[in-house]
Parts: sequence; structure tokens; C-alpha cells
Amino acid sequence: MKNLFGLLKAVSLMLMALLVFSCDNDDNANTDFPQTKNIVQTAQGASSLNLLVKALLKADESTANDLVATLSGEGPFTVFAPTNEAFDALLASLDDYNSLEDFDTDEKRALLAEILTYHVIAGAAADSSILTNGQELTTVQGEKLTVGISTDIFIDDATDTDAKVISADIVANNGIVHIIDKVLVPQSVLDALNEEEPTNNLVEIVVATESLSILEAAVIKADLATTLSGDGPFTVFAPTDDAFVALLNVLGDDYNSLDDFDTEAEIMLLKDILLYHVLPVQVLAADLAPGMVATAYVNNSIEVIASGDTFVIGDASDTDANITATDILATNGVAHTIDKVLLPQSAIDFVASLNAKTIVELAVATDDLSVLVAALQQADAGLVETLSAEGTYTVFAPTNAAFTALLAALGDEYNSLQDFDTQEEKDLLRDILLYHVLPIEVFSSALSEGSVATAFTGNSIDVIASGETFVIGDASDTDANITAVDVDASNGVVHLIDKVLLPQSAIDFVASLNAKTIVELAVATDDLSVLVAALQQADADLVETLSAEGTYTVFAPTNAAFTALLAALGDNYNSLSDFDTQEEKDLLRDILLYHVLPVEVFSHALAEGSVETAFTGNSIEVIATGDTFVIGDASDTDANITAVDIDASNGVVHVIDKVLLPQSALDFVASL
Repeated sequence: MKNLFGLLKAVSLMLMALLVFSCDNDDNANTDFPQTKNIVQTAQGASSLNLLVKALLKADESTANDLVATLSGEGPFTVFAPTNEAFDALLASLDDYNSLEDFDTDEKRALLAEILTYHVIAGAAADSSILTNGQELTTVQGEKLTVGISTDIFIDDATDTDAKVISADIVANNGIVHIIDKVLVPQSVLDALNEEEPTNNLVEIVVATESLSILEAAVIKADLATTLSGDGPFTVFAPTDDAFVALLNVLGDDYNSLDDFDTEAEIMLLKDILLYHVLPVQVLAADLAPGMVATAYVNNSIEVIASGDTFVIGDASDTDANITATDILATNGVAHTIDKVLLPQSAIDFVASLNAKTIVELAVATDDLSVLVAALQQADAGLVETLSAEGTYTVFAPTNAAFTALLAALGDEYNSLQDFDTQEEKDLLRDILLYHVLPIEVFSSALSEGSVATAFTGNSIDVIASGETFVIGDASDTDANITAVDVDASNGVVHLIDKVLLPQSAIDFVASLNAKTIVELAVATDDLSVLVAALQQADADLVETLSAEGTYTVFAPTNAAFTALLAALGDNYNSLSDFDTQEEKDLLRDILLYHVLPVEVFSHALAEGSVETAFTGNSIEVIATGDTFVIGDASDTDANITAVDIDASNGVVHVIDKVLLPQSALDFVASL
């Protein structure tokens, strides 16, 4: 039966103000009420109206109605009052209503109130003299009555039988009463009375509807049949078979029917989707209004959206569902069919996960990351497997151009990633790649300035604000720009960058590729050409030694320093070629070894004291002088350091302005 509570909540105001009696000559209306009784009291005093009074009291048992108080108010009102016999005739015509006591629910009392307010005209007290044939009277209920006048006065309602006024113009202090021989019935009540009471619950309706066969199977599979057969009331937005077929198509080849929902997680997802179609209240089509509505899937709502003269239903997706049929009544609620399966966010996430690629699959599918894929394979360290497995990673993915730039910086020996072919080089490549991986998922919206630990243990990158975006800093002097963000993967997120990020170990490797040996440095330095000649003249494998791997420190005398030494040796030593005997060559070797420390000592590590040299049993002195140091030998003259920390692949060179002389060299000079 139609729910009329909402219509009657404002009945008092409607009676007092909204519906004004309209007639051809309002000046003839009787508004002078000498009586002391109001309309309700007048009815109570007439034995022929006992059932009318009883009906008013019965309707007022609902908190939504207050008819007695209203009709006892100021008015003015015109009331067409049915006799007891009229009420008996009405009750006799109704199934399941033997007396007024059968109006025993709020819904039924609302129906009774609708009938009673159909007998009331508000805003005028119309005596019979001003009623005219064909005149329409707007009632408090909202529908109209039509006056018919022949020998008698008749009132035409929504039925085929008119009511006859059998006693007119009974004056009360707030209006006029006309007694009639029939209960007037509005169209809305006829419609409600003619509605067939549903006999099937919601599940039985679904089972009986051919176009809802997949919904039926889904309800059974999700074990919701008992729930939806319960007392309710429920509202079900029922997706048609076509709607389910469309969903299965979206899910892909692994979901050809509901049978493919066979894991516990999938069945739970199906249950959540179905509960998302259920409202824990009854909502008829006429009650739909724009707004969010909570569903039986806890903490999830659907949206009722106005669309022209009707509504559509919005879910967590971008596509709304059209309502294709409404108000399919059940014993425990109502169903409306829709052309789309409504999807909560959990279902959207599930669908996305089906289509999502792993980080490695994303890289393979992206042309501009093909070199990154090759690098993961070349490192041969299980990185492909790691970034293909479940997890939550963030990868800053260098483009092909970024890798090309790195290879160019490495020089002629690195034309492709295939040139990383030793274990040491593969390990370096692995470390570089891990330096691009964060062991957590960080979308661009969550990026913030600061140092972030990477999957390369003990190494961090820097997220640096740059205008309205960020750049990524590594151990080099050049930052990487982020060229694309938030490429979502099933196991994390990828951001593309335009540079290969380099940890310090990679910086050191690149530097080592370009670094010269101590001998190569000396050969490349014009002011050390005599030192190079001395190494060659000593003929003691010193060129080979200082060209080999190692960690040496060389205090390298300039050409001027050697010239000064030769001058001190006298006329017999005009050039190093004059060291031509084995004894002289050995002396030259010892002098040169006296300039070499068998450890790497940069200028910041110099400290006062005696330091053992590569000339066994001989030491030099590091002597503080002001803010720097000088180097003392066996002579009385110290050497000034004129250039420091010239880095070599096998050590460091400091340039000095004097040839350091061990005691054996001083003895040789004295012997001359």
C-alpha cells in the first residue's frame, strides 16, 4: 500500500493556509458563526456522524496526523461529513477492512487521513447557496471535488458514484458542515487500494525474472539468498543479465562466467558487489531524490543523480547505471532493474589489478625504457625477478636517452650495456639499478623534499624542490628531471627520469676510467718532463712500477728542480744522460724512490713527522710552515709544495720545487 506519511506531515499548515476555497462570489460566503461549537464538537453532537468522529480519532493515532486539533482550529472550513451508513458502505466495499479498527498501522492510518482530508475545503465556509453546478472545489488532500446541482446537491469524487448532500448548512463556529450519504474517495486512494499486494520476496522475484538469471546465480554463489529473503525492507537495484555479461567482458579472459569467481577472495568480492546494490530501506521510484545513499555494503554509498525527468545511479566508476524498470514490489521491499553492475571502489581496484602490469612488464611495454630492461638483464642479479614479484616499489626509470648519455660519458670502451661483462662491472650495474629503486610505493603527490633511502643499501637520493615540481639528486653534480609520473604497476609505481642516477661508487668508477697513472700524468705535464726522463734513465723498472695498479704518493720535482740539481753536480752532469754508469743509475733510482711513498696521502692528510719512503731505510720529514707544509730531506734545504692532490688512477702527485736528496746522494755529491 502506498506510503503517504510524507504527504500528511504538513497537513495542519495546508488546512490553514495553502488551499483556499474558490467560488464565483466569495462575498456570499457565510463567515458569521454564532454557534459556540467547532466542527469536531458539532460532529460529536450528531449521532449520525459517530463513525466520522471515530475515523478522525483513528487517523490521529499516527503521530503524522493531527486532524481533530486542526478541525477544532480557527478555520474557516467547509466539511462534507459522511454518515455512519456511508462509512459502513465503504468498509463493506473494501477487502480486509471490516471496521475502522482495521486501520491499525501507520501506513493504513495515513490512507484514512488522506480520505478524510479529501472531505475538507480550507479557507472558506461555503453554504449551499453559493455552490454552483460544475464548480470545482480544491480539497486539503490536494485533489478536486466537483459540485453537481439538480433538484439536490451532489458531490462528484474519483469514483463512479456521487455523494448526495442530505443535510446542508450546519453552522459551526469555525465553518460549515454538509452531511453526505457517501464517503468521498480520491484517485490516490483508489490507486493504493487497487494495488496488488506482493506475494513474493525479493529473491523469489529475481528467480522468476528471466532477465535476472545471472543475478540469481550471483546471489546464490555469494550466499545472500537467505539475507535477501529476510524481513527487510530492502531496495535492490537489480542488474540485468546483459549488465553482468558486460562486467565479465571487462574482467578479461580469466572471467567467462560466475564460476570463475572460485577463490575465497573472489567470492567475498562478489558478495561486496551485490551488497552494494542493496539499500537497507524501501525506496520507491517516487521517493528517489538526488544525493548519496548508504548501501548494505558497509561504508560504501551509491549516488542518485538527476538526469532529465528521471534518475541514474552513480557508483565508484565513471559510468552511471540507467534505471530500466521501477517499483517491482516484494513482500520485503522493492526492486528496480538497472543496465549496469554497480562497482564499489574495492571492485574498481580489483579490475585495475587484473589489467595492471608489473614494473618489469611496464618497462618491457614502454619503448623508451628498452635499455633499462636490457640493463636489468645484463646485471644478472635477479633484478628482473625481484621487480616482477609482489611488493610495493617505486622506480625512477631512466629513459633510453639517459642510458645513452651515461655510456657516452664512460668512453670508447663502453658502447653498450654488453660491455659490462666482468663480474665487477655487473655488480656496479646492479648497484646503479638498485639506486633507482625505493622499497616503498611513493606517488608524485607524496613526494617531499629530503633524503630517501634506496634499495642500494647505505645509499640515498635527494628529492629536491624545483619550482612547482621536484628533481632527483644523486652523488653527481647533475640532477635528474622527472618527465612522467605515477605510471601505476601491480607491484608499485614508476616515474620516468631523464638521467641515470649515480651513487658514489659509480662516480668513482667513472673517475677511474678517465684517470691517468702517475707516469701518464707526468708525461702529460710539461713541467715534469725531466722527471719522466729520470725515470727512464734510471733503467730500474720505475716507469712500469708507477704505471701499475697501486696506491702511491709521489712528490714530483719540477724541471727547474732537476736543473738546479745538475748545476750543483758540476760540469760533468749537464743532463740526466750523464748518469750512465751502473753506479750512477743506481743513485738516480734511489733519489727517485726517495720521492715515493708506498701509500696514498692527500694534502689534507699531511701531518708533521717522519715518513718512510720507497727508498728502503730512508725517510723524509713533513714540516709545518704557516698554513702549509714543506718537505725536508737529508740536506739543509727544504722543498716547497707548489701543487697538491693531482689525482691519478694509482695514487696522488704533489709537485715540489726541489729534488729531495737522501744521505747517499749527499755523500755522492761530496765525493765529487
